[in-house]
Order: sequence, then structure tokens, then C-alpha cells
Amino acid sequence: MRTRPVVAAAVTTLLATALLAAGVVRHGGRAEASAASPGAKDVIVHLFEWPWASVAKECTTVLGPKGFGGVQVSPPQEHVVLPAKGYPWWQDYQPVSYQLTGRRGNRAAFASMVQTCHTAGVKIYVDAVVNHMAGGSSTGTGSGGSTYSQYAYPAVPYGNGDFHHCGRNGNDDIVNWGDRWEVQNCELVDLSDLKTESSYVRGKLTAYLNDLVSLGVDGFRVDAAKHLPAADLAAIVDPVTGDPYVFSEVIEGGSGEPAPEEYTGIGDVTEFRYGDVVGGAFKDGTLSGLNTLADRMRLGSGDAVAFVDNHDTQRNGRAKLTYKDGAPYALAEAFMIAWPYGIPQVMSSFTFTDPEAGPPASADGTTTAVSCGNGWQCEHRTRTTANMVALRNAAAGAAVTNWWSNGSNQIAFGRGSAAYVAFNRSGSALTRTFQTSLPAGTYCDVMAGDATGGSCSGPAYAVNAAGQVTATVAANSALALHINARGTGTQPAGCPAASVSFAANVTTTWGQNVYVTGNTAALGNWNPASAVPLSSASYPVWTATVSLPGATSVQYKYIKKEGSAVIWESDPDRTRTTPSSSPCSATWSDSWR
Repeated sequence: MRTRPVVAAAVTTLLATALLAAGVVRHGGRAEASAASPGAKDVIVHLFEWPWASVAKECTTVLGPKGFGGVQVSPPQEHVVLPAKGYPWWQDYQPVSYQLTGRRGNRAAFASMVQTCHTAGVKIYVDAVVNHMAGGSSTGTGSGGSTYSQYAYPAVPYGNGDFHHCGRNGNDDIVNWGDRWEVQNCELVDLSDLKTESSYVRGKLTAYLNDLVSLGVDGFRVDAAKHLPAADLAAIVDPVTGDPYVFSEVIEGGSGEPAPEEYTGIGDVTEFRYGDVVGGAFKDGTLSGLNTLADRMRLGSGDAVAFVDNHDTQRNGRAKLTYKDGAPYALAEAFMIAWPYGIPQVMSSFTFTDPEAGPPASADGTTTAVSCGNGWQCEHRTRTTANMVALRNAAAGAAVTNWWSNGSNQIAFGRGSAAYVAFNRSGSALTRTFQTSLPAGTYCDVMAGDATGGSCSGPAYAVNAAGQVTATVAANSALALHINARGTGTQPAGCPAASVSFAANVTTTWGQNVYVTGNTAALGNWNPASAVPLSSASYPVWTATVSLPGATSVQYKYIKKEGSAVIWESDPDRTRTTPSSSPCSATWSDSWR
């Protein structure tokens, strides 16, 4: 939900008294409801605005095989439809009813998606909007055909008495964010604020969540949770059948605002400081202090959901890094998965220039099937993210060991005897003999290649009997080894990095330029905004030289850009392997197709 970014607040004695009076079960001074967790496979990917059929396919082909634990899906309930505003992404956060019919599919498609993902071993977490209904400025017919107007939603049904009418500020919107009562009883950007202290409203919301659970949903991300008291949220969630995993969106606020800690007894809570600290470190290259990461967080590791960016911070300017930043963002995501703090949530979204824009859609606003690279960013598919999930799973429960830092922009650490990683945010290669706790053997570098059937598609490194490994980590890159990715492969000692000259014969029109992008950080991780520009000095041959990891299979394509328009050459992806021995250089000559 779109809410203003805010700063830290403290829990007040007044709230504690109110919660006790409400009779909510207590744990450490907090409202108590669900204590469920995601389980050993805990990496969650937010497939933001993905249609149900595409989510199902992704579970089968990518998420299950890669070891992702769960998917956060966008709100499935009936929502407003706003063609005059270009079908913005936030229309999905304005409920009209709790029928499961929206622009991403109907109830049958949703149920099928849940079951398909379960078959693939992936859980489904719904983004649940329980604080409000659609705003007064969007009266009409919802995505499922239900009529509505402000404070009247007959398909639920809700009427005027089921909402707060705070009587302040002229239009009832929140103005004073330091006033707890106003934050939780006035309207968030004109959205009809539900009277969640009402047993009737609570019953309707619990019934909605129970309906989702009946279809197999495994848990919920509670949208805009700070805008309803923790006691109300606990009373809504606690009666839900089973033991769903719950995590609440609570943006840190200033003095007087509800605090994140108030919601930890209900489930986990989003830790907004994480993106500030980790994103900031990888943005400016100061990695050496990340070993004290937990001390700089508001929430303890056992209560937190960590993220570098989410769908709001991508758009409101709060995120230090997003997919638009290329390699630093990819490295920050990889670090988040490798480091044992909280539940890691990675973002997978669509490209945008207008922060209000909705996902790729047909003329009637129906979301189109996901095609990565064609309006859909698919950050989670990059090797630097997808291959790190298996590392986290292998290291589940293991503490950080063998921390090393150069005092600035290079760090390395282990996860017990299960994994070892190194991050180099500097502009030059890092060559070092690293001390690990890994058993002796040969390991695939999963940041630069895949481990399949006992062999490595990229570089492999030998760990000796003392747990030492000598490796070169290229500039703005990383190394990642783990016990479930061992096998034969090319030792990259001869070419830790390779200088590859791209030479593409491409005919262009006036105003067009040619770029190369691919599945490595140096090529922008398939992000057109971070693609490598080619020079037209030898037109029609466009050229550029890029430093890539040695002995590594690289996928790439050429693209043309003209203003904001991007033209991709035809499938399939091009695949070549970088040199593994001297002279550690190559020229890849291609023609546009």
C-alpha cells in the first residue's frame, strides 16, 4: 500500500494498557496470534502483479527447482477498475468485495495456481488488504462486476456504520502522523477505513482469510498493518483455520505512531531499515560494517522480514537500490540471501518509468502473461539471486563463521561448514586465499555458473584439507560455494577474469543505439537500463570490451534503444563460454537476428 516513509517510534504505555484491556493474548507485551514460520526453505519471492497462470508456471519451472520456499502474490480480491488512470498498480489495493476475481484471474485460476505451486514445493502467501475498502473517488463497478460507492459495498456487505468517520481534516484523511488515533481511525489517502474493532467487520475479514486458507493459501502479508491496532489485527487473524504464516507491513514512524514491535506477537514484521542499511552499503561500496547488521535493525532476526526493495520503495524513492541499479542491486540481493538475518524476501516486478503504471496488460486492463525481458523484470531469475537460494537452504541454521573484510568494500564469510561467500564491491579484482570451514573438495562457484549432475557450468574451486581456497573475485562481483554444489569443473586460476570484445554487425536507423545485456552482473543481469553500450565507430559493426568471469558460460543478447523504446533481437539467447586459460581474452563476433 502506498504510505509515506517515516522514521523511528517507541511503543507507548497507553497502547499496552489498551491491549491488555482488550483481552488479547500476550507475549512479551505484544498482541499474540499466529506463531507460524515459513519453514527451512524460507526465501520468499514477491511476484508483484503476476497473473495466476504465470505464477503457477514459475513455481513448476523455476521456483521449485531452485528451492524457493514461497511466493507472495498480489491481492486476489475483487478490486476497482480505473481505465481513466491507465489501470494503475494500486487499483488492486482498493477492495470492492472479497470475491476472488481480479485482473490476474478468477477463483478457479487462483485455486489451480495454489495447488500447482504446492506440487512444486512452493508455498503461497497472499497480500491481504484488511484495513480499508475502495476510496470515495472511485465509485463504480469492480473487477468482478460488483457495484459499490464510498461506505457502501453490497457484495460483502458493508454499509456506512462499518467504517470510521474520524471527523477531522475536512476529508477524513490522515494529516497528523504523530497522532496514533488519527493514523488508525482516519483515512489513508481517501480509502474507506474499516471499523476493525467491530465484531461484524472482524468476522467478514476472518471469513475472507479462511476462504483463502480453504483453497490452500499458506499465509498472509498484511498490507498497511500499522493503520489498525495490533489488538484488532490479532482478533482478525487468530480465529483463522490452521496456523498460517503472517507477516505485517509496518513502516517505522515518528513519535506517537504505532511501532513495529507492537505487531511481532501476531507474526513477523517487515524491517524497513534493512534496505536502508544493506542497500546503502552496496550502493556506495562500504561493506565492512555489515557483520554488525543485526545491531542496526529495529527488529530481532526472529521477528523480521528483510528486503532490499519492495513494490512501494521501488516507486516512492525510499529504496537505496532497485533493479535499475544493475550489479550493486544484484549483489545486495545475494548478500541478503546468504546472511542469516530474518526471512529474506526478493522482489520480482515489471519495468516502469511512471511509478503509477500498472503491469503489462491488454487493452481492457487484464494483466498479460509474464514474458521476462518484455516489460517484466524477473529479478529473481538472475543467477546471482536464483542460485543463492540453494546456498541458503544448505546453510539453514548455521552461524556466520570466518568473517573477513579489507576494511572497506570487500568482505567474505562462511555459514559454518555448509557455505562460503565473498563480495567485491571495488573497481578491481580481489585475489586472496580465503579461510573457510568447508570440507575439502571441489566446489562450483554458483554466482558464476550452475551445478548440474556433479559438474560445474562455470568455474570450480578446490578447497584444501585446511579449509582454504584461493580465488579471484572480479570487480563488482561475488563468489559463492556450498556443500550441495560440488563437482568437476574448470579451475579458473588461469583466467579468473576474461576480457571479451563484442563485435555485432547491426544495421540501425537514425537515433538508434546498440547495447548488449545478459545473465551476469557485468552485462546488467538482463536489465535494459544497465545494458552495456556499444560503440558505432566501426559501423555497421558495434563494439565494446567487457570484463567477464573466466571459464564461465554466459548468455547474452543485443538490443536496440531509441529513446525509451527497447527492441530485442530474436530468440534464443546467445550462449558462449569465456576463456579458461591464457591469453584470457576473446572476440565474440555476431550479426543481429
